[in-house]
Amino acid sequence: MQAATPNDPYAALMALIKARHSELSPQFQAGARYLADHPDEVAVSSMRSIAARAQVQSAALVRLAQQLGFAGWPELKAIFVERLRAGPAGYAAKADALAGKEGDLVTEVFTVQQRNLAATESANHAALDGAAKLLQAAPRVHVAGFRAAHPIAYTLHYLYRLLRPSVQLLSGQGGTLEMDLRALQAGEAVVVVSFAPYSSEALLVAQAAHQADCRLIAISDSAMSPLALQADASIVIAVDSPSFFPSIVAGVAAVESLVELLVARAGPDAVTAIGAAESQLRALGAYAKTSNDAN
Repeated sequence: MQAATPNDPYAALMALIKARHSELSPQFQAGARYLADHPDEVAVSSMRSIAARAQVQSAALVRLAQQLGFAGWPELKAIFVERLRAGPAGYAAKADALAGKEGDLVTEVFTVQQRNLAATESANHAALDGAAKLLQAAPRVHVAGFRAAHPIAYTLHYLYRLLRPSVQLLSGQGGTLEMDLRALQAGEAVVVVSFAPYSSEALLVAQAAHQADCRLIAISDSAMSPLALQADASIVIAVDSPSFFPSIVAGVAAVESLVELLVARAGPDAVTAIGAAESQLRALGAYAKTSNDAN
């Protein structure tokens, strides 16, 4: 069995892990998820330390490598080493330099957010472009995110509607989510945002999207999340936080980047639509007048 293709071994490995994920044992799934979510660490860390962080036995990583078609762990790790050399290097070194630094609570939060942003940016150039292509081609777009993930979904919905007024937010307000999902039609695109612990509503939306033959775009915290595993396009965001709640900072940055790509792809049509939306909002009194406004 071929472990990877010569054109992009890392991308082929991730595709293989995704395809085989449901067949793997729970130990192997935990190991595979850590490999997918922390590729820089895999490249620079020992197998023992990776196993400890993934909460699996070192032997499980060896057997996982063999199950994926490699002779052993060194051959699997080489894929991650090559990825780090070929990619936008620097994140692993920056993260290592930041780890263990002392500071007040505010400094700690901002430090972690900077790492989240760097990790999310590094991992998603191709993913964001692919998602933008799917959204642009879809006749209609629906967006969903619940509980802690709602602000990310709402940001995407709010910004995207400025250039595409037909974008729908699947909010399920008043317990009507099932009714909202009846509107999904084949060929449309559905963006679902969620991270662990995954919202039952988000999984329901993903299931409905598949049943309606829609294109599913997942924004989640893992390439092996239950959303990413069934998605046509997957954007993985870092949600680490020293606080008691997952961070949404990188998720908001990801959807802002996605809308930026959509504006660039739409060209003059987007400019016209955004200008019309802005004029209408001002005419309706959406913005308070200040001394800086032109007379």
